[in-house]
Order: sequence, then structure tokens, then C-alpha cells
Amino acid sequence: MNGKPGIDAQTISIANSSVTLGSGLELSYYDSKGMGAEEPVLVLLHGYCGSSSYWEQIIAELARHARIIAPDARGHGISAAPADEIYSMEAFAGDVEELLGQLGIGEAVMIGHSLGGYITLAYAEQYGGRLTAFGLLHSTTLPDSDAAKENRDKAIATIEGDGVDVFVEGLVPKLFASDRLEELDMQVARGKEIGRGTSQHGAAATARGMKERPDRGSVIRDAWVPVLIVAGGKDGVIPAESAFAATGGKTTIVELGEAGHMSMLECPEDLKTAIRDFLGSLR
Repeated sequence: MNGKPGIDAQTISIANSSVTLGSGLELSYYDSKGMGAEEPVLVLLHGYCGSSSYWEQIIAELARHARIIAPDARGHGISAAPADEIYSMEAFAGDVEELLGQLGIGEAVMIGHSLGGYITLAYAEQYGGRLTAFGLLHSTTLPDSDAAKENRDKAIATIEGDGVDVFVEGLVPKLFASDRLEELDMQVARGKEIGRGTSQHGAAATARGMKERPDRGSVIRDAWVPVLIVAGGKDGVIPAESAFAATGGKTTIVELGEAGHMSMLECPEDLKTAIRDFLGSLR
């Protein structure tokens, strides 16, 4: 398994398996196989500068209802960081598709957080026939605005100039509800610990990929499978109006009033309920 030098893998990832993709990329992932329900398969995709550890507070409960596959995206957690200058959303989606193929998984439910939502949309666009349902968690179908693109450039400059640790120190507190930072001090610290495990090159290449992603509203508007969209009422990164920018006839929307951008750490019980109820509705 791979990871950032000097970082204890067990502190930044819950991955318990790995595969080598055709490109040579070693991709690490968590698999609950043999620990609970075997069907349906639920693929959980973490956010930017995160890892499979983002799901550590909700995974045991969800494994009672589905087989959980939670990869560390390329350049994140303990997965390898390929040398590509840009990690496009399509490339991330291709990694997931190849992972599921190697595991012999023909169909799945996929839910992505933030960056993971962008990847989920790209996956649904390219491999939609493999999904029985999908969802976005604190994510959006909208492309980056001009201002957001400028912020991506600033992020890349910080990452490449000062390193991931400095970037994560500034980023992570902004992901939590601003009026609950003192209350959530331990969760913020955990988010930083996970984020520091991100490779410097991977963080910059991912930022470039997010900057280039297109509007994918049609993926949800035209979806023929159920879609879940979860937003945080106190999300200062992707507010509810952006999260709900595209909906369709098969869309379920949930707003978690006390959550910022990190409900899996801020209010895990509420998020577990939202995902569990969505899975139940698919039966």
C-alpha cells in the first residue's frame, strides 16, 4: 500500500485491501465483505483531502444494510498518486469502475461526498447502467464559477509552495459549521489529521481536475434511477441552493440543519439515518 512518507497509514485510512489497476495505480479501499449484509453494494466516495476514514463513524451501521466499498481516491489516503498533472473527474470515475470490475461487482449504489459527488456524477454519466441508485453528499452538479476557479489556483499555489499540511490547516475548519467549531474541536482535528495524509502532488492535480469539471445537471434531471441529495444547512462551501441546483422526478432531497460540509463527522447519526432510509426505499 502507498501513502505519504512519514504518515502512519492507520491514522489516515480504514482501507483493508488494495488492487493494482491496469495503469499500474495501486488503489486502496475498505471492503465490509463478510462483516454484514452482502447486498446491495454501496460505494462511498470521500471528499477532497479526505480518505476512506471520513466514513469511520457511519460504516459499521451501514454495513448492516449493504456491502460497503470505500476507496481512497488516487493521491489520497494510502492510494498511490500517479504523475498525471490533472486528475480529471473522469479519471477518478475510471478508477472506481476498474476497482468494481476487479471485485466482480456488476451493479452498485454510489454516494459521493463533495469531490466524491463530482466523481459520482462523472461515473453516472459514463457507466450509468452499472448504478441502481446514486447520491450526492454536500456536493453539486454546478461547475466552478470564475471566482471558484481563482480559488482553485490559490489553493494549488499554497499546496505547491507551502505544502499540504499548511493548506489543510486553513481548509478544514472552513468545512465545519462555523458556529459549532468549539463544540466540534475533536472532529476538526480528525479532519486535519486525515487531510495531512494527502499527497502534495495528488492534492494539486485534484484541484486542477475539479476546476475543469463541466455542468452535469442533466445527469440528475434525466436520471432513471433514484437519486439522493444531502445538503448541510450550515454548509459554507456548498450551500443548499447549490446542492439542490438540479433535481429530477426520482430525486430525494434531505437538508441536515446543523451540518456544515462534513455531516459524517458533525452529525453522523443524522447522516446514517438519511442513507439507511434511502437504501430502504430501494427495496
